[in-house]
Amino acid sequence: MANTTENNITRCGWCIGDPIYEKYHDEEWGKPVYDDDTLFEFLLLETFQAGLSWITILRKRENFRKAFDNFDYKKIANYNLDKIDELLQDAGIIRNKLKVNAAVSNAQAYIKVQEEFGSFSKYFWAFTDGKPIDNKFKTLGDVPATTPLSDAISKDMKKRGFKFVGSTVIYAHMQATGMVNDHILDCHTRK
Repeated sequence: MANTTENNITRCGWCIGDPIYEKYHDEEWGKPVYDDDTLFEFLLLETFQAGLSWITILRKRENFRKAFDNFDYKKIANYNLDKIDELLQDAGIIRNKLKVNAAVSNAQAYIKVQEEFGSFSKYFWAFTDGKPIDNKFKTLGDVPATTPLSDAISKDMKKRGFKFVGSTVIYAHMQATGMVNDHILDCHTRK
């Protein structure tokens, strides 16, 4: 279901009422991302989101950016125990030891995928032949949490050493990076 705000703008109902959420919805969510730096940023954020609300992560996004060297996966791949301990003391991010360690191992796996495929983008977007899937859902209730495609990507990424990349996380990543467009039909972003 979409909601119309006081400005007479119809948006997907999940983002209504919080300016950070609305801005993210309007400007980023569902827009195709093909550059590796931004894909990694979303992957890192999505893995920290596992089990939490996305708005929690969005509110901490700039803290994550600062703590994780502007999402530079080459630097993150080389984090040592001192840096990991420093991150675990940072109240501005989610201080979950498994997720912090996963950020490091995921950065390492990310680089390996780049080496094999030329870029992470080529690897990721190959699952849809480089084209976004435009779902035409009428209500939020129609939007799935996982799909057979997110199951397949999750399975492949786990095989490549990625952590915290279950099918739900991967589907959220697909939505965030525009591999799927799940804006409901009457959302203003479809105009």
